[in-house]
Amino acid sequence: MIQPKVFIDRLLAGGVSFFAGVPDSLLKNLCAYITDNIARENNIIAANEGGAVALAAGYHLATGKTGCVYMQNSGEGNAVNPLLSLMDADVYNMPLLLVIGWRGEPGVHDEPQHVKQGKVTLSLLQTMGIPYVVLDESWEEQVGEALRVIKETNGIYALIVRKGTFADYQLQNQISSLLPLGREEAIKIVVDKLRKDDIVVSTTGMISRELFEYREAKRQGHAHDFLTVGSMGHASQIALGIALQKPNRRVIVFDGDGALLMHMGGMAIIGDYSPKNFVHIVFNNGAHDSVGGQPTVGQKIDVEAVAKAVGYADVISVDTQMSLMCAMNHVNNAVIDGVSLINVNVCKGNREDLGRPTTTPQQNKNALMEELQQ
Repeated sequence: MIQPKVFIDRLLAGGVSFFAGVPDSLLKNLCAYITDNIARENNIIAANEGGAVALAAGYHLATGKTGCVYMQNSGEGNAVNPLLSLMDADVYNMPLLLVIGWRGEPGVHDEPQHVKQGKVTLSLLQTMGIPYVVLDESWEEQVGEALRVIKETNGIYALIVRKGTFADYQLQNQISSLLPLGREEAIKIVVDKLRKDDIVVSTTGMISRELFEYREAKRQGHAHDFLTVGSMGHASQIALGIALQKPNRRVIVFDGDGALLMHMGGMAIIGDYSPKNFVHIVFNNGAHDSVGGQPTVGQKIDVEAVAKAVGYADVISVDTQMSLMCAMNHVNNAVIDGVSLINVNVCKGNREDLGRPTTTPQQNKNALMEELQQ
């Protein structure tokens, strides 16, 4: 295994001292070390991977130096446009080092949403004309070669990271939170307040897992839920698509702050259409909790003000059991002419024995579609 400190020291020695990206579970030890040891202005946890590439472009324009962008391979999709229309040799020809976690690597068991991404990770880089190497025991030579190629071509080079490549490193600069409400506890409160025919669209990560387990515990089944196990940041738009076509069914989004920030523009579209059968609930812990706990700006910004500015009709912020219960009673009983949002401020963390959905994505989809036809 590679020690994160040794790896980062090698990059620093090679002139790479700026980092931007979205944390990934395979890179969590590396991301944690960067968070603890690189100055905040030189390590930007971006809203999405495309934004991270643009940040590295701005860094290069200002300094003439090469930046490093880290991401899960699912983030390649968000990054394709700026990689090809901004950084590429046929456009601005700007240097960039990519560090990509390889979820769904062929032959390695992983969750279903990572399987296809894993199959096309390397071929997608090939199609874009980006040279790459899969890090192994000769990683120091591989990094040296990557930096040499970047310097000679002023181009892009990708380092692919397999599961278990980096040694453990525990994030030291943890977000301190005195909030009394945990996310799983908050999800249970909301589920207990749902109407019988409500439809829930939950975002990727812990939120969908916690929703699934609570439905199991209550023996309620899962036909009313769409578990967005991939496509981070898109749950609210999936929900909007359902809500507009099924105006007689209330649609509830279980969102996370990292997911909300990743494609925040979706809120403006929701506000513009303003379906009265739409409730947007953000479980906001100010962290990428599913992939190592690196911070987001979720609890630093005024989510309620953003929602109001883009046209949400009713906005509430809560941080206790009682205030959440009251908020749910309000959206259940009040006559609201448009979209409601509840920003639920919760503390970080999840229980270690939290399971994963036991149904397949196709089973989940088919059950929901059957329910929506009733």
